[in-house]
Amino acid sequence: MIFGYARVSTEEQNLDMQIDALQQYGIDKLYQEKMTGTKKDRPQLEELLKVLRKGDKIVVYKLDRISRSTKHLIELSEKFKELGVDFISIHDNIDTSNAMGKFFFRMMASIAELERDIISERTKTGLNAARARGKKGGRPQKHTDKVEMALKMYQSKEYSIKQITEATGLSKTTLYRYINK
Repeated sequence: MIFGYARVSTEEQNLDMQIDALQQYGIDKLYQEKMTGTKKDRPQLEELLKVLRKGDKIVVYKLDRISRSTKHLIELSEKFKELGVDFISIHDNIDTSNAMGKFFFRMMASIAELERDIISERTKTGLNAARARGKKGGRPQKHTDKVEMALKMYQSKEYSIKQITEATGLSKTTLYRYINK
């Protein structure tokens, strides 16, 4: 049986391109996930690994869709080998049913991990440089004027929480979060 596996890292990303490529390849069954790339738990991948039998094939659009690290990819490769399962990556032209495919698979896994590490280093360097220039990262604070007013009202001890939330439009939860900071 030919199994397809598709994954995107966030809910906003779309699986359509991967699914189209997998269907064109001729998969019999598709497993798909939407989640962050760093998460270890991938229920659909775990389910797929449970149903594999000797002679099956796993097809992915790209190597980084099934694994985010060389170590994990090699572990999967060993599991596939134990089970007698072939692994195919369409975009990377990898087919582990032959010696060159196995070799190329490991090379591509190492290159993919290197690329992720380089991107991560660049991001960290950029963030550090921005901090050194006085830039503050992250999402802008919401309700800054409202929060200031609410805190002044609270500190004056003249208003109840209900009066403060009604006057500022802040929720009780938000107000308490700022009070407890």
